[in-house]
Amino acid sequence: YCPGGEIGRHKGLKIPRRKLRAGSSPALGTIFAMRKITVIGAGYVGLSLAVILAEKNKVTLLDIDDEKVLLINKRISPIKEEELENALKNQHLSLEATTNKNNAIKYSDIVIICAPTNYDPVKNSFDTSIIEKLISDIFSINEESYIVIKSTIPIGFTRKINQKYDTNKVIFSPEFLREGSSIRDNINPSRIVIGSKGLYAEDFSKILLGCIRNKKDEINVNFTGSDEAESIKLFSNSYLAMRVAFFNELDSFCHNNNLDSEQVIKSLSLDKRIGNYYNNPSFGYGGYCLPKDTKQLDSTFKDVRNPLIRSITKSNDERKKYIANAILNLKPNIVGINRLAMKKNSDNFRESAIFDVMKNLANENINIIIYEPILDSQKFEGFKIDNNLESFLQTADVIITNRRDSYLKPVVDKVFTRDIFNID
Repeated sequence: YCPGGEIGRHKGLKIPRRKLRAGSSPALGTIFAMRKITVIGAGYVGLSLAVILAEKNKVTLLDIDDEKVLLINKRISPIKEEELENALKNQHLSLEATTNKNNAIKYSDIVIICAPTNYDPVKNSFDTSIIEKLISDIFSINEESYIVIKSTIPIGFTRKINQKYDTNKVIFSPEFLREGSSIRDNINPSRIVIGSKGLYAEDFSKILLGCIRNKKDEINVNFTGSDEAESIKLFSNSYLAMRVAFFNELDSFCHNNNLDSEQVIKSLSLDKRIGNYYNNPSFGYGGYCLPKDTKQLDSTFKDVRNPLIRSITKSNDERKKYIANAILNLKPNIVGINRLAMKKNSDNFRESAIFDVMKNLANENINIIIYEPILDSQKFEGFKIDNNLESFLQTADVIITNRRDSYLKPVVDKVFTRDIFNID
């Protein structure tokens, strides 16, 4: 939409002033490299995507958290990830964060929604109320932009939203980021999936391809229906959760029967059909995506029997119980918890498996202390925090850690972990 009339000229082309109707071509996307893009949600997905897009586009990052906005405008990342922190310091980024919804959306060509959707156990579905409110607000503020949903949503959501507003301007494009490598995964994605086959989808694919640093021709871009794209996201994460659960069950069996898990996993993984990746045992999967996405997919099956998908969450719960029982068998008086985050180089506690392990131990009257340097309080959810490392190491009878840290080497005899390969 060119508000000034016939102002756009590129190789002799004239662009008349017109509104971008549903189904019409987003002509500016093919003529000007710099687009006005609003990203809603300064979480893990939104912040990393905004930073990458801001290298070649004018990006406004909208969030309700004043402190986050202030940090981002100072080029300080509110999320712990070294590559993200470094990328945000790029002086050439055209990026501004704000809490002003109207100003952020009013003049945007594209609005990308990266707001969270939590799983509601009562409704057996994601709570999409925030997404629905945002879409309503966007259409009321700016009729010219099209909307890309990056938030994880139930299958059929995008189709129903387009039907509700009698439009085709809402598309879904799932993200496949690994925590701790969001920048790397944005500039070198495993694939790009866009749940639409229209002109908006083509335009957005070009914008994403413009962010890729190397080997653009090797990136598969799949244009699918919106229901299919939503399915791809849920099945992808459920498969990864299933793989974590598989190797954790293998490890439980080996641990219980005094077998060497490392030997079994290494030999198993030499089979190329299985592969030597995503096979390091843990206390269980957690984080932003896997727990809620597996539950959402399970509930979506409805009348279709799904014993395999349904068993993933149960397997994860059993693993956490097994870990707690293994620690109880050591008969400790004081158990030290080394870090709450589920991965190294992360500050994400969300649904970390260690919480259920701690609760199971507490139910057996085990005293628990936590070492978590990023917390500055004396307690966390009722558990004592001791961030004096020397005191922590001396006080605990057993120190449990999901992933090894070098500072635990002096007390290795106290350490309980299932981290075999020292990787995530």
